[in-house]
Amino acid sequence: MTRKQKRLAVIAGGMGFILAAVLLVMFAFSQSVAYFYMPADLAKTPVAPEIRIRLGGLVGEGSVVRGTGSTVEFAVTDGSTNAVIVKYTGILPDLFREGQGVVTEGMFATGTNVFIADTVLAKHDETYMPKDVADRLKAQGLWKDGQEAKATP
Repeated sequence: MTRKQKRLAVIAGGMGFILAAVLLVMFAFSQSVAYFYMPADLAKTPVAPEIRIRLGGLVGEGSVVRGTGSTVEFAVTDGSTNAVIVKYTGILPDLFREGQGVVTEGMFATGTNVFIADTVLAKHDETYMPKDVADRLKAQGLWKDGQEAKATP
């Protein structure tokens, strides 16, 4: 084997190694991707039960039903007439409440339209302020009556 052939063999081997590494990384990422959907999106294009997704929207008013143990059932809506029933077993975040933004992760139960969540993340808007901080600002006279900050109960 000549010197030129050895150099080409090393370059080809290196390129093959890099290609294999890129393919493995792409495969790993494709297994952990969870697409984000709103209830209106799901009404237009249903998702197969075995596909893992993120469902986001607002917790429907009057929809939270506590079951036995730590099982909770609630509706996620996006302000339209579309709502998705979500079942979750576990401890809910402190900011979880009706009318509040929420992102759930999981998949649809086979044969039903019920979304089985294994992760629930509660969201708050940019005007959120803890109750203690709001009370201190009011006591110091720094709180303006017209401010749009929400204090948690």
